[in-house]
Amino acid sequence: MSDYAQDFYQLMLKSVTGRVSYDQKKLSKKTKSNSQPFDPHRDPIKLSNSLDEVIGQYDWTNQLAQAELFVSWQDIVGTDVATACKPNNIEHLTLHVDCSSTAWATQMRLMSHQVLSEINLRYPDLEITEIKFHPPQAPNWRKGPRSVPGRGPRDTYG
Repeated sequence: MSDYAQDFYQLMLKSVTGRVSYDQKKLSKKTKSNSQPFDPHRDPIKLSNSLDEVIGQYDWTNQLAQAELFVSWQDIVGTDVATACKPNNIEHLTLHVDCSSTAWATQMRLMSHQVLSEINLRYPDLEITEIKFHPPQAPNWRKGPRSVPGRGPRDTYG
């Protein structure tokens, strides 16, 4: 509908009813911008540039590097080790890795310098200084609200 037709309709509506339509009230409150499609600063922006800006703005680079380390863990240590030992978290520049058995944790402690150098080579932004390999935890034998104090069952796990 052309501007002339809209203006004529609004004029006729106002003269007949004495009221202005809801849409007309809404349009009169809005200020029109003089923006045109090919004005300067309206060029399309690449998605990668805007993502880099958002990542930098919210300081997500460290979190993304941690996530990338956890995803590529199998490439760093190999498939056999990756099935037995999985990274858990990074706290105070220390990588914590949970192992499926005490033997795996002990073996990985012996190889920790090699794994640490490989991680620092691939991800220098993380600045990891230490790796701690944790064996599996013994199950908790406390069941229910009442329990007897003491050492409980004595057995080794892992």
